[in-house]
Amino acid sequence: MLLRHLRYLLAVADHGGFTRAAEALHVSQPTLSQQIRQLEESLGVNLFDRTSRSVKPTDAGQAYIECARRVLVELEAGKRALHDVKDLTRGTLRLAMTPTFMAYLVGPLVRDYVVRYPGIHLQIFELSMDDIEAGLADDSLDIAIAFTPVRNPDVECIPAFVETLGVMVGREHPLYERAAVLTPDDIAQLDFALLAPEFITRLSIDEYFRQHAIAPKVQIEVNSVSTLLEVIRHAPLATMLPEAIATEDRALRRLVVTGEAPQRGAALLRRGGNYHSAAALAFVDLVLERNP
Repeated sequence: MLLRHLRYLLAVADHGGFTRAAEALHVSQPTLSQQIRQLEESLGVNLFDRTSRSVKPTDAGQAYIECARRVLVELEAGKRALHDVKDLTRGTLRLAMTPTFMAYLVGPLVRDYVVRYPGIHLQIFELSMDDIEAGLADDSLDIAIAFTPVRNPDVECIPAFVETLGVMVGREHPLYERAAVLTPDDIAQLDFALLAPEFITRLSIDEYFRQHAIAPKVQIEVNSVSTLLEVIRHAPLATMLPEAIATEDRALRRLVVTGEAPQRGAALLRRGGNYHSAAALAFVDLVLERNP
């Protein structure tokens, strides 16, 4: 059995048939069919049910496909290990963060990392929590910063810091210069622009409102942190985002409120039991240094 057989197997499974799989692999359909037959003969089982219009894995085939995926992921990790340079003079780091971290954390971290390791090529992705977990599991990402807990048992969490959310406004808001402390009743009178409900940050915000019996007046919902920041800078609306985003250079001010602000744990995420490159380990050290 060759690695080619496993790649061909996964292509047929992922494309749902031999024709599209052959096109994706740039081989002829007879060649692909022959390779799959060879694999089935070597294993002594039928891996695909060919009796219907679409080609579907048999029960045995599905079990073997799952194992094949794990094998190829481990082999790719092994290939990277062979090329890893321990002195960090070169290498690649595939880093992902959820959207709110991109708004305030990615800049300082990348600045410090590049100063220390200018030879490392960075690939940075803004992804949802689901996509981060999937990327770590299939080894298309090295490391990520996101919220805990995670659902995928193959993803390892390293607690990094606690993020605090705050109510903030832009210069166009009448409360921008206000020094007084806002009560829950005061907050209930504000007009809000918030992230859309599918954001994990929005879940924390909604829970904060529920705990304080606040029925927020949500005028605008957006699916982008950068868009939300533009709205707040130019309209007399309030929002809730990580406190670190509210800075003078962004023309945002955090308002002081009574009671405890909502907090959530942030962690470094990586694939458990996987090879971790020197570049990835150095990034972990940098984050933990900043947040001891």
